Amino acid sequence: MNAVPYMIMATVLGVLVTIQPLLNGILARAIGSPYGATTVAIFLAGIFGLIFITLRGNGGDISFKTLTSVPWWVYLTSVIGVLFVAGGVVIAPITGAFIFFVCVIGGQLIGSAMMDHFGSFGLPVREISIQRIMGLVLVLSGAILVSRG
Repeated sequence: MNAVPYMIMATVLGVLVTIQPLLNGILARAIGSPYGATTVAIFLAGIFGLIFITLRGNGGDISFKTLTSVPWWVYLTSVIGVLFVAGGVVIAPITGAFIFFVCVIGGQLIGSAMMDHFGSFGLPVREISIQRIMGLVLVLSGAILVSRG
């Protein structure tokens, strides 16, 4: 399987995600609340998810039985989503989009390295190597350089 098209799609999604806190910031100013804007954004995301399922015809098994069969902590994904959206609305206007996302990416790399190292959530174990640690140091150093530039 050629991963390049998927890498390109992931990059495009990354570009689109940079727009999200900026648009949510406009909504927050209009509403007068970052948390109100977060609520509207998450609510509309649910609506668009339902539209997408309807158009694609692949909603899977969203039954009560299926939803209650997964561990409760799986639903923390919703809390993480709300924290990310609300955090972007509050933080990005202060730091700017660039620094916000450099820090987010740094955090994602730290978290993903830990998830790989411990084989969390069913991932195959990929131990943290010196090269991975050096890569993390470079990204975090970049975040510091960007914040000073």
